[in-house]
Amino acid sequence: MRNIGVYGGTFDPIHKGHARLLELAKREYGLDKVIVMPDRIPPHKQREDMASPEDRLEMCRLAFAGRDDIEVSDYEIRQEGKSYSVLTLRHLKKLYPEDRLWFIMGSDMLTSFTQWYCYEEILTLAGLICLTRYRGDRDELEAAAEVLREKGGEIRLLPADAFEVSSSQLRELIAQGGDLSGYLSDRVKEYINSKGLYRKREG
Repeated sequence: MRNIGVYGGTFDPIHKGHARLLELAKREYGLDKVIVMPDRIPPHKQREDMASPEDRLEMCRLAFAGRDDIEVSDYEIRQEGKSYSVLTLRHLKKLYPEDRLWFIMGSDMLTSFTQWYCYEEILTLAGLICLTRYRGDRDELEAAAEVLREKGGEIRLLPADAFEVSSSQLRELIAQGGDLSGYLSDRVKEYINSKGLYRKREG
């Protein structure tokens, strides 16, 4: 039986902080493979500077090019209707029936997890790896994790330092023509420049 991580997000754009958190979860919990899953964003949530699903997918592929242990999936981007995590995990469980799935999430997601659609079913499909980026929220997270453990969930809390810049700050930096060194892989940076992504619109 293999341990397979599922790492979802908007990835707009994917940056070195995302990659670092993935590697941390992979190393700490012996994940044999990680599936990177860009979200499909509904039209009413589109920002003016948002990259298309196809561009976000391609940036993820470029960020992890040459890695046999990391797969970038277009499954959620190809779906119609609301994109619920339980539907994605049902799909992956059919693909990997003999393996253990681990859903990688941030601390804000864990504290609201009981409000997720079919959250109890999610606990039967995958364990949860929660990346905790702030020391002050440890007690709150432990309490949230204990509630889910009582429901039969396998929850692991993984302390992780926050990346010094967020995707929203990166988009602003790109729009201003700022220095991206240290934040993006060379392949992703070249793709953004070649496509003119996140540039401010004229007029």
